[in-house]
Amino acid sequence: MISKTLIETAGNRLVTVDRSARLIAAAQAFDHAQTRLIVVLGAGGAIVGVVSRTDIVSRISRCTGCSCTEAVETAMTADVKTCAPSEPVEEVWSRMKQTGFMHMPVIDAARHPLGVMTARDILEALLDEREHEESLLMDYVMGIGYR
Repeated sequence: MISKTLIETAGNRLVTVDRSARLIAAAQAFDHAQTRLIVVLGAGGAIVGVVSRTDIVSRISRCTGCSCTEAVETAMTADVKTCAPSEPVEEVWSRMKQTGFMHMPVIDAARHPLGVMTARDILEALLDEREHEESLLMDYVMGIGYR
């Protein structure tokens, strides 16, 4: 299960735009160094896609005339791989490895975004789990017992 602390960290880097927002508005949202992925919302605030810096740069590099005023949905990825807070961290890491994505939106049951998880977040959580298990095993072997 994804810890509350991880969800809070992911929530701090959550940036959203409406699917009808202009591409230029999404590009401006990438002004913060921490923003690597923007979650695109549809009606009711549910996730309908994501847009990355690469998506924006690719689309804007072909702008002519008023085409930079296109809606974000023209550049977004609609087939979004997401995770839920109830999922084991190992499953989230496995999905990230399979897809090659370094960022993954965390969503609730109604598909509302809670945050954006990074591969680094997941790896740190897995390392913490392993270190805790190692500590418990070491205490047991040394005759201290469980904490």
